[in-house]
Amino acid sequence: MSTHVDDVVDYDEAIATYDPVMGLEVHVELNTNTKMFCGCATGFGAEPNTQVCPVCLGLPGALPVVNEKGVESAIRIGLALNCEIAQWCRFARKNYFYPDMPKNFQTSQYDEPIAFNGYLDVELEDGTVFRVEIERAHMEEDTGKALHVGGSTGRIQGAEYSLIDYNRAGIPLIEIVTKPITGAGERAPEIAKAYVSTLRDLIKALGVSDVRMEQGSMRCDANVSLMPKDADKFGTRTETKNVNSLRSVERAVRYEISRHAAVLNSGGSILQETRHWHEDTAVTTSGRPKSDAEDYRYFPEPDLVPVAPTRESVEQLRTTLPEPPAQRRKRLQKDWGYSDLEMRDVLNAGAVELIEETVAAGASPAAARKWWTGDLARRANNEGKAVSDFGVTPAHIAELDSMIKAGRLNDSMARQVMEGVIAGEGSPTQVADARGLELVQDDSALEAAVDKVIEANPDVAQKVRDGKVQAAGALIGQVMKEMRGQADAAKARELIISKLS
Repeated sequence: MSTHVDDVVDYDEAIATYDPVMGLEVHVELNTNTKMFCGCATGFGAEPNTQVCPVCLGLPGALPVVNEKGVESAIRIGLALNCEIAQWCRFARKNYFYPDMPKNFQTSQYDEPIAFNGYLDVELEDGTVFRVEIERAHMEEDTGKALHVGGSTGRIQGAEYSLIDYNRAGIPLIEIVTKPITGAGERAPEIAKAYVSTLRDLIKALGVSDVRMEQGSMRCDANVSLMPKDADKFGTRTETKNVNSLRSVERAVRYEISRHAAVLNSGGSILQETRHWHEDTAVTTSGRPKSDAEDYRYFPEPDLVPVAPTRESVEQLRTTLPEPPAQRRKRLQKDWGYSDLEMRDVLNAGAVELIEETVAAGASPAAARKWWTGDLARRANNEGKAVSDFGVTPAHIAELDSMIKAGRLNDSMARQVMEGVIAGEGSPTQVADARGLELVQDDSALEAAVDKVIEANPDVAQKVRDGKVQAAGALIGQVMKEMRGQADAAKARELIISKLS
């Protein structure tokens, strides 16, 4: 494996000379309780090699059995992608030798996938809709996981030794393969990111996978080639393997376009190969020459019967499909009264479901959005976490909103309460009680504080009397200080204006 960093040309220059062609292969781990062809558990993070058996270890004489739930999940994914569902299909053996393949072949599908000939409409940030054609969605099993110890790259080159964990071997996978994506032009990287994002939302809505890219339960292989303007033949492709974030999908495609252009401009030719994406340096490096289908010596799996779903069963599964995520977002945006910019903030924070649950728990849409896309989103961004990782629940936000509406807390107090909830001090009410946070409801105490502040600031008071109402802000601040933050700022403003008008 090469660690050489290749030359690149400016992206705009590359796009001016060549038309990019993409092919995206997305692997999705299903969340079935057992593996695709045996009864082993599929829990993430178990001790190495504790979720294995003779079948997924490929021991002689062990026979596989197809996971019915895995087949149903594959059909539901195919239907959601507007695919045709095969009336009869088979598994095949994909032969290649690598330490993480205990059988030395992968049970997959080749020329007879469960779902084929579909499409997914992808909406870009400016509202443009781009249709991505789906070639196929087929069933297969995941490989084991190799850990290369020693060296600086975490890869086999330079490692002192390698460890193999076969817990992942046999986990049900659905591989979703696009047809060649043409006509994307300069927006190719953006379209790649949007496609994977839309696909992730769809799979999550189906409930068949947690699609956590950072844990590897959804991975994208990005194929890129270039052809000169007005050419009618695709260029040689490279495949950047196992890209595991939306941002990286976009960056990897952009980098490969610039790298291909540099090679072609210099008179060189593209090597058909796999590439590794490096998140830290934002470059790809050479992996291994890319095999074609015939190199894998596919042949029908003799130990598994064909899969032949009835039309009735397929149509019954169609009735279980959820509302398409894009359609659902538009409905929720209208229901909540959010602007396009506000809804984009919600999407960026990954808070659609959280806000939906918060509103259902009794909070106003405005309050739900303020909390989930405000302080919590900023904290999540700073700490590299999700907004749901701080122990704050939709019920907490709804409770906090009700305390503000009831006049017990102002915004400043509410933020203090939120800090307490995040610190694990209990529910909003428990935190407020323990910290003694409550607005002073005694109007006479507030009026006395207002009188004191007006008397102490005659110049500012005169400005308010002269019609400069904005000057009241300075007085309100003094009143809040006098009341140790436990006053209603709006009520204090009313009193000040009333006394000075």
